[in-house]
Amino acid sequence: MARSLNQATLMGNLTRDPELRQTPTGQNVTSFSLALNRSYKDASGEWQEATDYIDIVAWGPLAERVSQYLSKGRRCLVQGRLQSRSWEQDGQKRNKVEVLASDVTFLDSRGEGGDNESSAGNSGGYSAKASAGGASKPTPSSAPKKDVVIEDIGDQPINLDDIPF
Repeated sequence: MARSLNQATLMGNLTRDPELRQTPTGQNVTSFSLALNRSYKDASGEWQEATDYIDIVAWGPLAERVSQYLSKGRRCLVQGRLQSRSWEQDGQKRNKVEVLASDVTFLDSRGEGGDNESSAGNSGGYSAKASAGGASKPTPSSAPKKDVVIEDIGDQPINLDDIPF
């Protein structure tokens, strides 16, 4: 039997603060929603803007990290898979499709948010991955760049033995 592919990669802004809960067995779960903006041309050829809202669920240590570091308006990149679930509420059967996150990359620094146009390449994004074996910690996806100060050594010769590599 052929295998299927269920993979989702989304980048957007949080529409609300992540909501951290615990299951009766003590497992952490966080849910949040992403707003995904897109542009398209309508029948008359005019550009239109539209926003899609996608619900995301993260479990375990990833859930803790997301609730700790993300808040409404923050940009993030979510990788995971689509998952559908159904339940009964008030006598009616309900269905929902959401993304089960396996990796969340925080794209702007803690002080940024809202409509800031930043990307992982220039903002020092952080990534938190879901793992089966213990807690995962955010890791810098690009180290913050520090200013390099070059001192003028004048006409002094450079001793090659002083170079550490």
